Amino acid sequence: MISFFRRFFASKIGLPLVLAFLALIALAFAAGDLSNTQFTGVSGTDNLAVVGSEKIPLTELSVAANTALDQVRAQNPTLSMAKFVTEGGLDEVVKQLIDRYTVGEYARTYGLRAGDNLVNSEILKIPAFQGLTGAFDEKTYVAALQSRGLTDATFRRDLEDGLLEQQLLRSAVAAPQLPEKIARQYAALVLEKRKGEIALIPSTAYAPTANPTDSQLAAWYADNRTQFIRPERRTLRFAVFGSDTLEVNAIPTAAEVAERYKRDAAKYAASEKRAVTSFVVPTQDAAKALAARIRGGASLENVAREAGFTSSKSEARDRAAMAAANGAAFAQNAFQTAQGGVIEPVQGTLGWYVARADTIERLPARSLAQATPEITEALTTEKRTAGVSDLIAEIEGEIDGGTALADVAKAYGLKIETTPALLANGQAFGQPGVQIVPQLAPVLQTAFQMEESAPQLAEVVAGKQFVVFEVARIEEASAPPLAQVRDGAIAGWKRAQGATLAKQAAERILAKVRSGMPLAAALVAENKPGFEREVIDLERRQLLAQSQGRIPPPLVLMFSMAEGTAKTLEGPRNAGWYVVDLEDISTLPLDKEPQLVAQTRQQLGQALSQEYRAQATAAMRKELGVTRNDAGIAAVRKQLTGEQ
Repeated sequence: MISFFRRFFASKIGLPLVLAFLALIALAFAAGDLSNTQFTGVSGTDNLAVVGSEKIPLTELSVAANTALDQVRAQNPTLSMAKFVTEGGLDEVVKQLIDRYTVGEYARTYGLRAGDNLVNSEILKIPAFQGLTGAFDEKTYVAALQSRGLTDATFRRDLEDGLLEQQLLRSAVAAPQLPEKIARQYAALVLEKRKGEIALIPSTAYAPTANPTDSQLAAWYADNRTQFIRPERRTLRFAVFGSDTLEVNAIPTAAEVAERYKRDAAKYAASEKRAVTSFVVPTQDAAKALAARIRGGASLENVAREAGFTSSKSEARDRAAMAAANGAAFAQNAFQTAQGGVIEPVQGTLGWYVARADTIERLPARSLAQATPEITEALTTEKRTAGVSDLIAEIEGEIDGGTALADVAKAYGLKIETTPALLANGQAFGQPGVQIVPQLAPVLQTAFQMEESAPQLAEVVAGKQFVVFEVARIEEASAPPLAQVRDGAIAGWKRAQGATLAKQAAERILAKVRSGMPLAAALVAENKPGFEREVIDLERRQLLAQSQGRIPPPLVLMFSMAEGTAKTLEGPRNAGWYVVDLEDISTLPLDKEPQLVAQTRQQLGQALSQEYRAQATAAMRKELGVTRNDAGIAAVRKQLTGEQ
């Protein structure tokens, strides 16, 4: 359904997805006054904004944007910073940074505090700062902050702001109740049905057939480079190896075999196992009476059943195992009874055992020669495991010591391979059919965080397979030279030219529709091929169910218009223009589905909390006063997108 919407509105990242990952907790780890990050020439100030009397350093914006991008990349690994910025991600980061400072400053203004002890207790709770023992580890804490580019003071300030926000806003936004009258209004919207038509006036219908001049194309490409951004690519060099390929002397000597035989002498001595059938009775007299009946020729199973008990068979056990299961006294009596004989009753934890010795398995002692194959196999496995562990430790030591990957590979007989340029999701850039070796999949995330010439060792299969790898080349996300995408740029230029004429056509069609002409007739009057028209007869709940959270913007417009109106809407990336004509709105009686009101109140509860929070924060901004440094923000935007 709505197929032509999806073609034009499909994108690698939508703004709602961006916003979903820009939680305040991201900024709690993103804010940082970095000594090695400086912006100059930004309107004579290095502040992002001033909230009341509190200044927000401009340096925080770049770090916060990178942290937010990392979060979104968890869902879309190939997303570039330029794409993130153009989709509105940077604007949301700016907003949330200002809001975070606003709430903290407002709280301090009215006497709220989050002392050092409270901040310390919060730090102690964060799992990322805990060492191997599960307790707070200062070295881990310092390393974690450094990996984010944070100082202790900056991180503590941000934690303090978060704690102040909880004190200030938690009670205000906790479990709000949507009034029933309002809930009924929203519930009625779910039952709303809209009829109309949507037409697409594609830019291609009006695009020029002639190519642009070189100067026209160069000027257009300079203004639209972000449409051609290629994601970051990395080329890896690696060697896969396993415990079966490393050269390890794992053959045990005769002396080692003899020593193991001596150590495990009990294992190779003569042994005996017995299996029994038994049941438990409460008293000694009953046990002796029932045992006497069995000795007289009655079946143990029948005797147990007639007495109201259930017998059970055990597997063959040696004396120690039987003592552990049934007690030492029972094991002693069992191993003194001939096969098929009745074991003398003995008391156990649950009562008195009545039992029969079913089978006796006697294993003769094994000599050193007889046990040698088994011992040799066990020692070989142990020595290979230990030898591989030692070699892995040696290789890791070489890498940590700065030895080049090529030298490590030569020293240990490893085969080095090189990947094509890879995207963060593991796909080969420009080679959709090429698959990377599966051993690299677990280390891709690490590889895209490494610097060049920094080999690392990773365990792929515990104790069995390993990979040592390095980043041989990093190609940053950027727009390629025009010559490399000339055909795509020409097509984009033509769409842009066509979009201008498509807009004019859409306005002509809109005027005719508003004057009473049917949309279909207005399209025909244009006398152009390629137009698409779709009749819409849809309930809002059907739309929500079918869209999976991504409603095409023309439908969003249709479901927000007044009945009997028509409007135009621009498509993305010069795809064309939509004409949306809404003919009729009808609503089913809410009384027929009363459960919708309760569902609506529940579902909008979280949205209401967010609305309360937004309104409260807006009021705080108004009272404190916020002055943004738009020139500085623009400079950061250009830096992040590679425009300067």
